Amino acid sequence: MEKKRHALRKLLEAVEKELVKKPNRKTLDRLALLAGFQDWQSFQDALHGDDDGTSNYED
Repeated sequence: MEKKRHALRKLLEAVEKELVKKPNRKTLDRLALLAGFQDWQSFQDALHGDDDGTSNYED
């Protein structure tokens, strides 16, 4: 029973570690693309700056 408890504790620790991990740049770029931006940096600029994202649609 103690081995099972230890194994469960290790599993829960691994899951918690993954939940608090920051997504990688590729994932963030894909999320930004879904929001209508070219990449994560463009999204951040629009979110925290004066950019409104219209530059994404300029040729």
